[in-house]
Amino acid sequence: LNAAPGRAPRQQVRFLPTPAADGSGAVELVAARVPVLADHPLVRGPRFRRLKIGAGHRLDVKSSGVFVLGIGHGNKLLTDLYNCHLTKVYTVGGLFGKATDDFSDTGKLIEKTTFDHVTREKLERILAVIQGTNQKALLMYSNIDMKTQEAYELAVKGLIRPMGKSPPIITAIRCLQFALPEFQLEIHCLHETQQYLRKMVHEIGLELKSSAVCTQVRRIRDGVFTLDDALPRTRWDLQSIREAIRNCQLKVETELEKTLG
Repeated sequence: LNAAPGRAPRQQVRFLPTPAADGSGAVELVAARVPVLADHPLVRGPRFRRLKIGAGHRLDVKSSGVFVLGIGHGNKLLTDLYNCHLTKVYTVGGLFGKATDDFSDTGKLIEKTTFDHVTREKLERILAVIQGTNQKALLMYSNIDMKTQEAYELAVKGLIRPMGKSPPIITAIRCLQFALPEFQLEIHCLHETQQYLRKMVHEIGLELKSSAVCTQVRRIRDGVFTLDDALPRTRWDLQSIREAIRNCQLKVETELEKTLG
C-alpha cells in the first residue's frame, strides 16, 4: 500500500519574493501556488503503519474454497454478515470401503469394509432422512411460530434461519456424483465446521452398512460470496483486492439491508 502511487500533495498560495521585471534589482512579492510541505512523504512518513485484517468463517488445513477477509472498515461489515447467519455451501467428496481415526482419507486406517451393496438410490434415501431431520431442527432453533404471517413472509424471502447459537444444521444436501467407491455431495449448512462434515460422511457410510472417509471439503459459497468472487494466489495484489472489494460492495449492502434492515 505504501509503495502504491499516492494522491498529489495539496496546493497553497504563497507570496514569493521575485526580482522585478524592469531589471532595477528591486524585489517584489508575486502570488504562486506551491505544494504543502506537510504532505511531503519525508514529512508525513508512511501512510499506513497498521492495517486491521479480520477473518470470517475459517477453513481448516484440510479444506479449501471461499475464505472471506475483512480489511479496515470491512471488519465491522464482517461482524454484521456473521450476525446474519447466512448459509454456506460445500462440495464434499467421499470414498466407501474404509474408516480412519479422523474421518479423512489421510488419517490412520482403522477398518476396511465392503461396499458393493451400496447404490445411489440407497445413498439418496439416507440424504433425504438427514435433510428432513435437520429441517425440523431449523424450524425449532429459528424460534418462529410457523402459523403466523411473519413466518410466511420470512419463508418467501428465504430468511428462516436460527438467529442465535445452534448446533450445526444441514439446510439442503444432494448427491452430485456417484461412481463406486467414490461419491460427491453438495451440502448447504449453518454453524458447521469442516470436521463435522467429515464426520457426517463417516456416519453416512455406517448407515449404509459400510464405512466411508472424506476425501475433499471445498467451500463454494459463504453467504453472498462465491468462487467467482475469490482471488487465487496469483492475484493477491493491491489492484485485484481493490477491484474485488468494489465488486462485492453492493452485494454485501443488499444482504445486510434485507436481513438486518
